[in-house]
Amino acid sequence: MASTALFQAVRTLQSHGCFTNFGVQQENGNPTLRLVPKGFRADIGLSRRWSYCSRGRSIVVSQASTSQTSVFDPVLTPSNNKTVDSRKKSSEAALILIRHGESLWNEKNLFTGCVDVPLTKKGVEEATEAGKRISNIPVDIIYTSALIRAQMTAMLAMTQHRRKKVPIIMHDESEQAKSWSQIFSDETKKQCIPVVTAWQLNERMYGELQGLNKQETADRYGKEQVHEWRRSYDIPPPNGESLEMCAQRAVAYFKEYIEPQLLAGKNVMIAAHGNSLRSIIMYLDKLTSQEVISLELSTGIPMLYIFKEGKFVRRGSPVAPTEAGVYAYTKNLAAYRQRLDEMFQ
Repeated sequence: MASTALFQAVRTLQSHGCFTNFGVQQENGNPTLRLVPKGFRADIGLSRRWSYCSRGRSIVVSQASTSQTSVFDPVLTPSNNKTVDSRKKSSEAALILIRHGESLWNEKNLFTGCVDVPLTKKGVEEATEAGKRISNIPVDIIYTSALIRAQMTAMLAMTQHRRKKVPIIMHDESEQAKSWSQIFSDETKKQCIPVVTAWQLNERMYGELQGLNKQETADRYGKEQVHEWRRSYDIPPPNGESLEMCAQRAVAYFKEYIEPQLLAGKNVMIAAHGNSLRSIIMYLDKLTSQEVISLELSTGIPMLYIFKEGKFVRRGSPVAPTEAGVYAYTKNLAAYRQRLDEMFQ
């Protein structure tokens, strides 16, 4: 009976144009249907894993034995299959880059790299001020590094956003973590912004310099040697990463996971670090290896790009939320700001 019901469900879905082909195979004695929807692939078996279409978009629903249901949006779930159709480019999307606020080791003038230290009081204030600057710019998904100073910056910035949506860190490190962090209210989900953490966006690893005082290191090794480690493109510090090595992982992650979101029309914020963001800006602005080493990013200062027709256009840093003209970079952003004004009058 389960097989009959399954076939009837598939026939109904196929009649609505959701599937172009399907077949049957045996797995552990149970019939399993292998379906090929338009632009998406999924396996449907008697474990009650169903794939269906809604308004031209594929959605995967997994139903557990306890009858709890969770819905995964393929646009917000990065994968190597690139479920976002890169051929269909959105007309426009916003990309916000923010270097984290001052950290406790910034304050102490120590090499930090991948050591996980939090923000100072000044860093908290910088992150909050950054949030005020972007409070009228739409944000659909946030990416941060795996380090607390970047995550704190993203969270604090979003407390200032006029939409008042709650940033929620997505935990996918294990099936249990994903299961335990589910949200069971559709209304609550609408008021949340997913936050994806990725080690590929971490600061570059400074190797044996991490934890050393910068001035003392210059006195020990010489200013020229330390400057070469810090500012050259392809020379790493002892047992650490060069900017080139950092760029390889950061840009690869941006291309594979973040750029498809922009293509899908999602407005993205990235809170990360000086060198991982320099690497991404090098890609966005097509800078040379010589140009990028002279690029300096201040802590807590957001940078806005507009992604339009497959190209990135830098719009600088928003000045203040009270200056209406700052956000009128494009028709879409101007319209978004107008909606916010009407919503919160």
